[in-house]
Amino acid sequence: MSSRPELQAPPEIFYDDVEARKYTSSSRIAEIQTKLSERALELLALPDDGVPRLLLDIGCGSGLSGETITENGHQWIGLDISESMLNVALQNEVEGDLLLGDMGQGLGLRPGVIDGAISISAVQWLCNADKSSHEPRLRLKAFFGSLYRCLARGARAVLQVYPENIAQRELILSYAMRSGFAGGVVVDYPHSTKKRKEYLVLTCGPPSVSSAVPSGKGEDGESCSDDESSGDEENQTVCISDRHRPRKKQKVNKKGKGREWVLRKKDQMRRKGNVVPPDTKYTARKRKARF
Repeated sequence: MSSRPELQAPPEIFYDDVEARKYTSSSRIAEIQTKLSERALELLALPDDGVPRLLLDIGCGSGLSGETITENGHQWIGLDISESMLNVALQNEVEGDLLLGDMGQGLGLRPGVIDGAISISAVQWLCNADKSSHEPRLRLKAFFGSLYRCLARGARAVLQVYPENIAQRELILSYAMRSGFAGGVVVDYPHSTKKRKEYLVLTCGPPSVSSAVPSGKGEDGESCSDDESSGDEENQTVCISDRHRPRKKQKVNKKGKGREWVLRKKDQMRRKGNVVPPDTKYTARKRKARF
């Protein structure tokens, strides 16, 4: 995990002049950024009426995502904490308006002026305490609260994230819900370690506004429903309405869960990145009633 940028340095330090130029000049990164941005715009589900919308690009960097927004005929405002990244965007003469700021301190935009928001690989940075004054929970609260206020009612925010673990994803999602958003997590290619991508699809507005969570894409590029996914909770689309339902008790047959069930669950935990004891001949062996 040491290769994750957010674990190496704060964003305004990690993305210095050298890293900003390297990031923008990489054709591989540009291709990935374009694909993620196009998918985010697709999940944003803007009306197809030919009217340009004003979108917010959170963590816009050097403007790679903004170029995709421009190509789709919309106007945009970009926010980033790295001055070096924004300087590269200015040199590239991007079409959007650029703001230098820390999203963890709030967005500082007028209420209800934004028609939609996207963010590519940025929100997970808020889970790190890069300074002694940083408290991740307060930063997430300030971010999602200000994002909710600046969005027009019924507008969506699509945030592509790389959570470090399940607890981090739940932390981000919980503060989005506390701020008033409806929605959940959309997972593309849930069974692929390399291609798997997660998007928070959030809707701003009262419960009467449609906030159904779209389906993620499968290996064939088509939508994959929950019926096609495995029993692993991490690989399913998380819908907020489901999160508040009491979970059904798992049925256990008279023979118990058995060694195969235990090995399968341990393998699922390893894929999630949890520390799991190694498999031995004692795994799932029934203990005696007394010592």
